[in-house]
Amino acid sequence: MSTAPTLHTIDRETCAALDAADPVAPYRDRFFLPEGVVYLDGNSLGALPRATPAHVQRVMVDEWGTGLIRSWNDAGWFAKPVTLGDRIAPLIGAAPGEVVLGDSTSASLFQATVAAARLRPGRRVIVSERSSFPTDLYVLESVQTLLGTGAPLERRLIHDDGPTIDDVLDDEVAVVVLTHVDYRTGRMHDMAEVTRRVQAAGAIMVWDLCHSVGAVPVDLNGVGADLAVGCTYKYLNGGPGSPSFIWAAERHHAASRPALTGWHGHAKPFDFDIDYAPADGIGRFRVGTPQLLSMAALEASLEIWSEVDLAELREKSLRLTELFISLVDARLSRWNVEVVTPRQSAQRGSQVALRVEGGYAVMQALIERGVIGDFRSPDLMRFGFAPLYVSHVDVWDAVAALEDILETGVWRDARFASRGAVT
Repeated sequence: MSTAPTLHTIDRETCAALDAADPVAPYRDRFFLPEGVVYLDGNSLGALPRATPAHVQRVMVDEWGTGLIRSWNDAGWFAKPVTLGDRIAPLIGAAPGEVVLGDSTSASLFQATVAAARLRPGRRVIVSERSSFPTDLYVLESVQTLLGTGAPLERRLIHDDGPTIDDVLDDEVAVVVLTHVDYRTGRMHDMAEVTRRVQAAGAIMVWDLCHSVGAVPVDLNGVGADLAVGCTYKYLNGGPGSPSFIWAAERHHAASRPALTGWHGHAKPFDFDIDYAPADGIGRFRVGTPQLLSMAALEASLEIWSEVDLAELREKSLRLTELFISLVDARLSRWNVEVVTPRQSAQRGSQVALRVEGGYAVMQALIERGVIGDFRSPDLMRFGFAPLYVSHVDVWDAVAALEDILETGVWRDARFASRGAVT
């Protein structure tokens, strides 16, 4: 009996055969992907669904152009933050009525964290992680100042090298805010176990799902989490500037007091009362007028997500990342390329980060070759594997291009050292 080849020994033809047998592969045709481009940056900005331009055009011409202001009622504009939130809910293990679309991720994190801290009055500590995306830490500084009485709330940061979550938890901790999948390394927290430990200490658990939703399994109600936020422009393909979302467990709705109390979060906004009264349920997290055109782009993408089998999606994600890591090990070891992302599948999101000499310039040379990833200072090349449209052949071609760039040393050309405003 013959045995299947290990990942690092397979050739490009075998990768093509894997794509032919892949149940997720048909979704690739539903996205615009430029000819000759291997797109491995969907963990930063998702690809454009083919149906999106026509849907946005319809909203602009029919609902805005013809319907005019009547579309707030006739097209359901006013309810869109909640109705689209309900369509995101199955992707994160949430129930209907627990998810609402917001503004930017930063604004939604501010809303959620203030509400979380107010659920634990008298506690004066917020916990986060040193490797969190910087905006998370900046927002928490604002929360510390806003809610501090006389002095800002204390912030404690955990790190892989210590202190750990167990080291910082005590009866002073009000809120723990962590990113489920690390934006730099792709390392993934055990959501259930971390949530259990945080809540055992009496604190509120807030998860940042920006690098999780649409890429890895998330079951917020299953693990008993408290609040979460996430973006929709990465794996969900909502487009640049598409709105974030807030999730709050139903048990917290009645007691939640978000930071920003805008009129769309009022119980009766069109009574135009001068005193604020919070809406029932998740609606109290709303602030002001929703970004309807951005929501239209997201709505088109969610049509695709309503069909996706999330178990198949995760299985493919792991195949792609394992293939990439295996090929890097086999073909790039001569240049001391280091795989920074955890090799254990349970600890890995849907991206792989590499460290190599001249990483920024190497990535620019790759991009010129049509393999698009990105770079995160000080020294990480990131490759995102969006399972809906990335193929096994894409992985093979990306590693082959990277091998050639390292072999020829073309990355040392001065033009690749020039840094743009966005890396």
